[in-house]
Amino acid sequence: MEAVLAKYENQINVFLEDLPDTDEPVWILGACYNVKTKKSELLSDVRSRLWFTYRKKFSPIGGTGPSSDAGWGCMLRCGQMILAQALICSHLGRDWRWDPEKHQPKEYQRILHCFLDKKDSCYSIHQMAQMGVGEGKSVGEWYGPNTVAQVLKKLALFDDWNSLSVYVSMDNTVVIEDIKKLCARADGADLQLQSQRPLDWRPLLLVIPLRMGINSINPVYIQALKECFKMPQSCGVLGGKPNLAYYFIGFIDDELIYLDPHTTQQAVDTESGSAVDDQSFHCQRTPHRMKITSLDPSVALGFFCKSEEDFDSWCDLVQQELLKKRNLRMFELVEKHPSHWPPFVPPTKPEVQTTGAEFIESPDKLSESEEEFEILNA
Repeated sequence: MEAVLAKYENQINVFLEDLPDTDEPVWILGACYNVKTKKSELLSDVRSRLWFTYRKKFSPIGGTGPSSDAGWGCMLRCGQMILAQALICSHLGRDWRWDPEKHQPKEYQRILHCFLDKKDSCYSIHQMAQMGVGEGKSVGEWYGPNTVAQVLKKLALFDDWNSLSVYVSMDNTVVIEDIKKLCARADGADLQLQSQRPLDWRPLLLVIPLRMGINSINPVYIQALKECFKMPQSCGVLGGKPNLAYYFIGFIDDELIYLDPHTTQQAVDTESGSAVDDQSFHCQRTPHRMKITSLDPSVALGFFCKSEEDFDSWCDLVQQELLKKRNLRMFELVEKHPSHWPPFVPPTKPEVQTTGAEFIESPDKLSESEEEFEILNA
């Protein structure tokens, strides 16, 4: 344990030296830090985020498919990270911090088990890759932000423990009426009875796929993107550079801060219900930064609302900070379901049929270099 702590102290020093000496605030998923006075708190927040990367030597997907996602799974890993952040906020709260020296709560271990590289983990690379077949993606094929959001929405329907509602906006439009219907839905309940009795709010992961430009991000959207990271409900952003998927968690000045999945680690093997060795699930080196202007225009914004009041507060923030102040809006927020759209029907568990034949090249033929990754344009 002393060696582990010494390692972290060294990483803290590297991280702090790497940060620019500036009075500009650092925003991390709705939390604000001063680099000069809150350095240790800032790093503690960043390293507490669950970090998912490429893995190798897990059981073959579908029994005959890849046993590593190196070279193709970066957006899937980013999708895992944005979902994991929602689950951490749901069970442990936004202020929870990971400490390698302390015993972690049982909810934390259970969340980790949801993402292990095993076919029976509800958000494993196995489940995500095979669910993607229904979205037109062969196992081993690259994903974009919208596709991975659709996969998460479907997988959440099978997750009774977390009871998470996932809403993916369509046509750059968030419909308040539809979200409230989705989050108030009781499994197995007659939808006609919902207006006759109050129902508990199911925690919401709201994902908004966007294209903020043609070949590069339109500068008019930059300030609005920053405002999203300032919101208490911020759950991060899926995106990256062309052909490189990252999980963005905040910004400083004109740079985005992100967790990078492009590291191949050994798959963690553990028995069901047993404690997970979690050292490799927290970024142990300096978080990366990149110029906002280098961002690929295809992204997906993520927000987590634990309660209906939380969602109402988010709607107010969007109106004040994103809609009323901008001539060119990132997305629209409307009260009622558009009349020209098909009726909104809360999703139910889809039938999953995979034959094991929907595979591309074996993992041995996939390059593990960090130069070959998925195209973000979904």
